[in-house]
Amino acid sequence: MIGGYTPATHGGFDAIIVGVYRGEDLMFAGRVRAGFVPATRREVFAAIQRLKTAQCPFANLPEKAPGRWGQGLTADKMTECAWIKPKVVVRVDFTEWTAAGKLRHTKFVAMRTKGSDAVVRET
Repeated sequence: MIGGYTPATHGGFDAIIVGVYRGEDLMFAGRVRAGFVPATRREVFAAIQRLKTAQCPFANLPEKAPGRWGQGLTADKMTECAWIKPKVVVRVDFTEWTAAGKLRHTKFVAMRTKGSDAVVRET
C-alpha cells in the first residue's frame, strides 16, 4: 500500500512510501524510488495526490533512528513527507526483507487492483 511520498523539487514525487498490513495496522516497509519511467510516475502521482491527508497512516512511525543506511523515517524526516490515505496498492519487487522488517533494494513494478485487505507481508 502507498501511505505517502517524498515530494520532488520539480513537482510530483521522488519516492513512494509503502507498507503492509499486520492485522489492522499499516506498517512502514520502505521507500521506493526505482522502476519509474515518466509515464508511470505521472500515473501513480495522479492516483495518489487526491488522497492527501495530514495524518501519517503508518502505525510504526516515527522510527527512533535513521538506520544503518539512513533509510529510516525519523520524526525529523517525516516532516518532509506527504501522507495519503492508504487506498492505492502497488506491486514492488525487492531482494529481501531485512531483520528490521524493511524491504531491501525495492523497484516499482505496477499499480494493482487487489483489495487492501490482501496487502500483507510476502516471503
